[in-house]
Amino acid sequence: MPTRASLGALFGLLLLLAVTVGEASATPYRVTAVEYVVVFKKGVLPAAAERAIRASGGTIVRVNGKIGVATALSRNPGFVSAVGRRAVLAGVARSIPVGYSKPELQPSRHARGALALREGLATTRDIEDDPFGHLQWDMKMINAYPDGSYKLQQGDPRVLVGIIDTGIDGSHPDLAPNFSRELSRNFTTDIPLVDGPCEEEPDRSCSDPADVDEGAHGTHVAGTVGAALNGLGIAGVAPKVTLVNLRAGQDSGYFFLQASLDALTYAGDTGIDVVNMSYFIDPWLYNCRSNPGDSPAEQLEQRTVIEATQRALDYARSRGVTLVAALGNDATDLGNPTSDEQSPNFPPGNDRTRTVDNSCLDVPTESEGVISVSALGPSEVKADYSNWGVEQTDVSAPGGFFRDWLSPYGSRSLRNLVLSTYPESVAREFEEIDETGAPTTPFVLRDCEDGICGYYTYFQGTSMAAPHATGVAALIVSQYGRLDRSGGLTLDPSETERILKETARDHACPEPRLFSYAPAQRGPEYDAFCEGTPELNGFYGHGIVDALAAVGGPQEGDGDLDD
Repeated sequence: MPTRASLGALFGLLLLLAVTVGEASATPYRVTAVEYVVVFKKGVLPAAAERAIRASGGTIVRVNGKIGVATALSRNPGFVSAVGRRAVLAGVARSIPVGYSKPELQPSRHARGALALREGLATTRDIEDDPFGHLQWDMKMINAYPDGSYKLQQGDPRVLVGIIDTGIDGSHPDLAPNFSRELSRNFTTDIPLVDGPCEEEPDRSCSDPADVDEGAHGTHVAGTVGAALNGLGIAGVAPKVTLVNLRAGQDSGYFFLQASLDALTYAGDTGIDVVNMSYFIDPWLYNCRSNPGDSPAEQLEQRTVIEATQRALDYARSRGVTLVAALGNDATDLGNPTSDEQSPNFPPGNDRTRTVDNSCLDVPTESEGVISVSALGPSEVKADYSNWGVEQTDVSAPGGFFRDWLSPYGSRSLRNLVLSTYPESVAREFEEIDETGAPTTPFVLRDCEDGICGYYTYFQGTSMAAPHATGVAALIVSQYGRLDRSGGLTLDPSETERILKETARDHACPEPRLFSYAPAQRGPEYDAFCEGTPELNGFYGHGIVDALAAVGGPQEGDGDLDD
């Protein structure tokens, strides 16, 4: 992530945040105007809500009547309290970066060089010779590649999959065949404070096109869902579906609340069939409605995040969008969280340790109507970082586990991570390829055909697990969906979810139930207790997603698929 010791940032065209920051000093913020998301009480007419916002000192920027929220600008330091006193308004939250995808558990770029010294990996010439399907243990685990769902159903181009993330590199040769520039949208504006100077390459603008990804996270997710089966690099779970960039994340990984709401509303309006949400909405890791350790204004903000996000999710789901989310990378039983040490994470430097409980929600993962996915390593053990919970885990999927000591590839092997698409621009920015385009680190692979080269990288996280489930959901819509009025395919999200869960491969809890990661050199704080039955438990949910079974192929024990 680019660093900056600067004197200002622009939140869209609306939020003016004057910042005076020394390189080693604390971070004082002088706010001259703030953009807010205001939620109306249910049943209240927009006109009445707008009057209340203006009476509280706010200027209305726009209204989303579909979910009952407004974007407002105010210079009134008492705006939050004023809104809280209005009977027709349900809540208010700052429209600032309010979440980040979970890249912190991917090996850091600094660590990549050290790992390269320990790994006996192929040379650049070797890895250029062949596509990388043989490195995709994840596709084998979910019965997609090579003899699984690919033989029965590779996805239908009429099925639209929205990637709500940091963007998609639409020019990547493994994504371009399936990428829709026409439908893609960018709901964010770069913020120099966290994203780096807008005048830098490649686009020299704070408003990125809807076909770039300067953060890499969204492109990796998109490749797992739907990289083309074209003889180049890798293939995704559903290699013929259409990928749509619904960018709600900053280059740095933060997310706006407003951008998330806009992306979900757009998904519902545009006929998106499945969305992948590998992020959480902040500045609060856990949003608590009435945590006694939070101020009244902080409580109101968290209630607003919960309510506004749920309304947007409900809107999208009611219009045929199946919602899939990453369970999170905090090695926590979401049924019994006890502390939050990273909230509020914006403005930077304001985090503190909070006591939390099960009434607090990780949003959107724990929101209603969302399919939440835990992460597994190649041995099918729950990854040490993955959250879990018998009520929270719906299904499980490969997310990578670098320390998987039971893996056939051995512990601390790159092969234990998930390989997917990577923007060439990001690889160049971090000097992971040289001037000729050859990789300089074993974390980055290159595959070329007819002079066109694609780049690929290894990541781990529940962010990597969720798109496997998203891809299987897209296959389900492709297999069983019906024609809609626009000529696309559609399937009720409840039906998609039912098939996804019923066809997932059951996996029992480990014995003993209190699972220790000591063999991975992890301390007791990583120990995880698995409760439930083989059909439904805290580690695996309803089971490991199975692409072949989901589209009507044989499940485990039913016999082999005929050639």
